[in-house]
Amino acid sequence: MEIYVFDNSFEGFLTLIFDYYVRKPKQIKVVAEKYFLPSMFDDIYTVTTDDMKAKRVHKTLKGKLNSTSYKAFQATFLSEEAEAYEKLFYYSRLIINESSAIQLNYGNEFVLYVMKMYRSVHREKHHHEAFIRFEKINQDLFFAKTEPKYNVLPLITTHFRKRYADQNWIIYDSIRKYGIFYDKELNQVQQIQLNFTPKSSTVPSTYLDVDENLYQELWKSYFNSTTIAARKNSRLQIQLMPKRFWKLLTEYK
Repeated sequence: MEIYVFDNSFEGFLTLIFDYYVRKPKQIKVVAEKYFLPSMFDDIYTVTTDDMKAKRVHKTLKGKLNSTSYKAFQATFLSEEAEAYEKLFYYSRLIINESSAIQLNYGNEFVLYVMKMYRSVHREKHHHEAFIRFEKINQDLFFAKTEPKYNVLPLITTHFRKRYADQNWIIYDSIRKYGIFYDKELNQVQQIQLNFTPKSSTVPSTYLDVDENLYQELWKSYFNSTTIAARKNSRLQIQLMPKRFWKLLTEYK
């Protein structure tokens, strides 16, 4: 069995699908480069990312998938789970080879896997839209650090672009070491790499805007004053707001 290794990118994965149909092997194993541990006994095919090939496969898949299934396809790739790439490859084969109706056949293991992953990734997306907190680090820029389970930054961009269109902001994924930056003057979002790795859960207070510390203390005071100790329900609180997000919230610092 050949092992198809791609460069972790979405375009690389789509190129892999194209090359599979050109080369027509009987069966393959799909592995992202970041998860690949080579062995001298492996029969390896290294995929060279090609934008034209990727666009052709993307056009075919998008033409056959309905809106929900297409979002599920994207979400499964963004899950970055090691097994997701191979499952998604065989899902893609189904979509290309069969009629469009196959995407509604939840009795198929690959269709079921993609839809389950879709729900998991979009649950993470909604959590981040609700729980991300910005800190003002100077007069023109707000910063938020997060540690998402899945690579959800591409999925939350539109939400924050619409909600905070009047300010410049950065949302930084400290696990994947990249961020998205919104420039209000240009009204555009771009992916960025930062020259530092924040070690704490927030921006050090020395970098914050002078008023930001005051605003944070006022918010904590308000939060504490409105809390009714007798009605505290920790189990429900954790259910609605997973504990891993607490260190990112101003009220819990």
